[in-house]
Amino acid sequence: MNPVTLVVQVLVTLPKTALKVDSFEELGLSPELVEALAAEGIEQPTSIQKSVIPFVYRGNNVIVTAGPGSGVTISWAVALLNRFHDRQEGAPKVLVLTPSRDRANDLAESMSRIANHIGQVVGALGSQWVQPEQATLLFATPGDVLASCATHELTLEPVEAIVLDQATRIDEFDGLEEVELVLSYLASTTQRIVTSLPVTSAVADFCKRHLKRAISLPSADTSVADGPRRGTLQFRITTEPLEHEALKVVENVLASRAAHVLLYCRNDDRAADIGDYLTLHGYLAGAPGDTKVSVWLGVNPLEVRSAISDHKHIPIISCDVPADVDDLDRRHGTSDQGFVVVLPREIPHLRATARQAGYEVVPFPPEIKKSAGPIAALHDSIREVIKKEDIAPYLFALESLFEEYDAAEVAAALALLSKRSVTTEGGPAPANAPTNVPAWAKLFVGIGARDGLQPGDLLGTITGEANVSGDTVGRIEIKENYTLVEVHDSVAQAVIAALNGRTICGRAVRADFDRPQRGGGGHRLNKSRNS
Repeated sequence: MNPVTLVVQVLVTLPKTALKVDSFEELGLSPELVEALAAEGIEQPTSIQKSVIPFVYRGNNVIVTAGPGSGVTISWAVALLNRFHDRQEGAPKVLVLTPSRDRANDLAESMSRIANHIGQVVGALGSQWVQPEQATLLFATPGDVLASCATHELTLEPVEAIVLDQATRIDEFDGLEEVELVLSYLASTTQRIVTSLPVTSAVADFCKRHLKRAISLPSADTSVADGPRRGTLQFRITTEPLEHEALKVVENVLASRAAHVLLYCRNDDRAADIGDYLTLHGYLAGAPGDTKVSVWLGVNPLEVRSAISDHKHIPIISCDVPADVDDLDRRHGTSDQGFVVVLPREIPHLRATARQAGYEVVPFPPEIKKSAGPIAALHDSIREVIKKEDIAPYLFALESLFEEYDAAEVAAALALLSKRSVTTEGGPAPANAPTNVPAWAKLFVGIGARDGLQPGDLLGTITGEANVSGDTVGRIEIKENYTLVEVHDSVAQAVIAALNGRTICGRAVRADFDRPQRGGGGHRLNKSRNS
């Protein structure tokens, strides 16, 4: 059956009121969870939360085409907490795979207060969490999960749901091979949830193979990319906290002789914090329509519109990226000057939402072109990349650096690295040049599918017996009578020594380099897994 047809049929069976819910209570969440969300300033569900929560709570496999900024994390997290709220077994019920340790830690921190409110425990591997292996919701990278399983610190048998957070990001930087190894530890009945924006061909193929009878949400693309344009939104990329960048946008807008500027925030607490920060710097902030202050703080767009109905052409700034198309249109539909302060990981969501609403998004402030010279050429090449290439994955990769250094310093360092790469092309690399691509050695292991070997069996033996990390092990190809496995060249000899004579699946193993070069005793190296 066509997945879209399946979604339509499922929606038809739901009560009509289920599609028009206005609160988390109507979505079936427990009073304790609703109270926990309210304590975090989350009182009304976004459109993606209205769509996703009922299906996840019922145990369906779900593919969610959404990214950070849409409320997607809350959508699956509270549904799973609601489903497993009475489980107290001291082992993970929900495993969340993330693109990085920082992302795992950030998600765990954001969900811990909500989970603790209902007596559940959250943890993350690879950071400062006490006994994370006993958490109900466990966040981790695929590599950290495999390493913990290999040392028997973590067992995945109790896991009843697995979430792949930002699948496209995981695939772009590490590939999905380790995710597939993690799945080999889980029962086929384990609920599987994938979030991704966009859903690339690799992610779509992964879902086709591993998420049977999955429901795709949203169920249809409401893009109006080919329709009339409704305006332009300017965005400023920043890191948390956002207040400093919001202040700079306010300063720029008011400097253009605007009498007032309207700032939208996701809740009252957020508005109060930003208002205090602006007032501290001399910009008086108050309620929308108050002519005594230059900055108006708003939360509910419908209420704000009524309060400022006598004022025209007010510049509008979203201090939190709009959650969906309706939210964006309600905030910015009345003004021809719109600005959004956005986190790097929220860029794909902003672009997709703006496209669906008919808006073009451009950086703020506008570009200032220089006439000529090498610096102008550098600027032009950077502009071309920003305009024509998808740089969102690299914003995500650099986000932790933005917390250590100013974004301008990071950009300057990358420009220097680019110059070195160009000037040393065709010659030896400078001594201090980074070597980010490891050499891979391919090993032959004399055990295969006929012996009942699974990828997790071999990975666990390698990491456990050779005492190496999971990220030093690459592609594992299990043949009928033997297996080929890629490992970092630096650990190849240790892996061979650890495997030889070891018993796996009841069979003594023989290991060596695959097809040794004759006469030299060496072995062939791959500079990457795809070579």
